[in-house]
Amino acid sequence: MSFLKYLIPASFLALLPTLSFAGSHGGNLDPGDAVGISFWIISISMVAATVFFLMESLRVKGKWRTSLVVGALVTLVAGVHYFYMREIWAATGESPTVFRYVDWIITVPLQMIEFYLILAACTAVAGGVFWRLFLGSLVMLIGGYLGEAGFINATIGFVIGMAGWIFILYEIFAGEASKISAESAPESVQSAFNTMKWIVTIGWAIYPIGYFMGYMAGGADANSLNFIYNIADVINKIAFCLAIWAAATTESDA
Repeated sequence: MSFLKYLIPASFLALLPTLSFAGSHGGNLDPGDAVGISFWIISISMVAATVFFLMESLRVKGKWRTSLVVGALVTLVAGVHYFYMREIWAATGESPTVFRYVDWIITVPLQMIEFYLILAACTAVAGGVFWRLFLGSLVMLIGGYLGEAGFINATIGFVIGMAGWIFILYEIFAGEASKISAESAPESVQSAFNTMKWIVTIGWAIYPIGYFMGYMAGGADANSLNFIYNIADVINKIAFCLAIWAAATTESDA
């Protein structure tokens, strides 16, 4: 059994050389390209975070393992997409919009599910919490993508995306999820929940600001926009999952 416990993380490590060349189409990284370097650093950081969360999932109590494995999936999916985005940027200098949204359409709903999972690890939670957060994230992302890709008017896409985000904020600040956290969750879970909800509030605010500046206010510099998005993704994904890890290890060691 001890061998099997480490089989999945070991298998993942064996795939790292393949992942590191994912999406490689011959683009060279300019030493003076801060945005390109940020793509590289963040892609490796996501892979490192994935290994960390997978290894840590082996030592926490069983009820917390799903949360950490889902966190590892978030950083793994983001890491793979960042390898591809890095290559597109290095080869063309263009914003990898499609790859960003493919990443977000997978990772953001998983992050919303994490609110449900950490509460379900310590108390009974209605399935409605899961579905409201999941559907809210889809509305936010689909509206944003349709507007940013030009399938619908940019302002309409912005409004739809903002509606999805506001719906999520209501659920985690004043809705059922917030009430369950305040009334039934232990202190460590409440702390994680609060950290996560503020990341969703402050960290995620970068994205609609970037959307507004880039598509509704006369355009924004692609270098600045991608650099800010990259830094935001580190906080909004890795720090988000670290909050879950902190609660999981605290509760497991208690």
